[in-house]
Amino acid sequence: MNNTARKHVVEQPKKASVKQRKINRSFFTPGEKVLFLVFVLTVCFMSAKLISTQAAIYETNKQIQDVEAKIQEQQKVNHDLDVQISEESTYEKIWERAKAMGLDLSKNIKVVEPK
Repeated sequence: MNNTARKHVVEQPKKASVKQRKINRSFFTPGEKVLFLVFVLTVCFMSAKLISTQAAIYETNKQIQDVEAKIQEQQKVNHDLDVQISEESTYEKIWERAKAMGLDLSKNIKVVEPK
């Protein structure tokens, strides 16, 4: 019997089996993923809110400028009318119109002075 010539293979515990049983861990935990998602949604919402607020401010400023332009135009018209009033209320203009309507100074006219 030649069993003595045969080498017996002694099985050693395999460490490779432990390495094969690799733990599949993701870099982020599910809680961190949820927090990241909430953060991203918050940033997106705040960005949209900021843009809409800026658009509303722009629209309001445009309306204010339009109103200010109308005010300045009306002030110019009012100033022109004041100039016309001051030109038409001179003594000479009033006397010319009075003569055209038939007023004569030969009658007894008294001047009343304001107090």
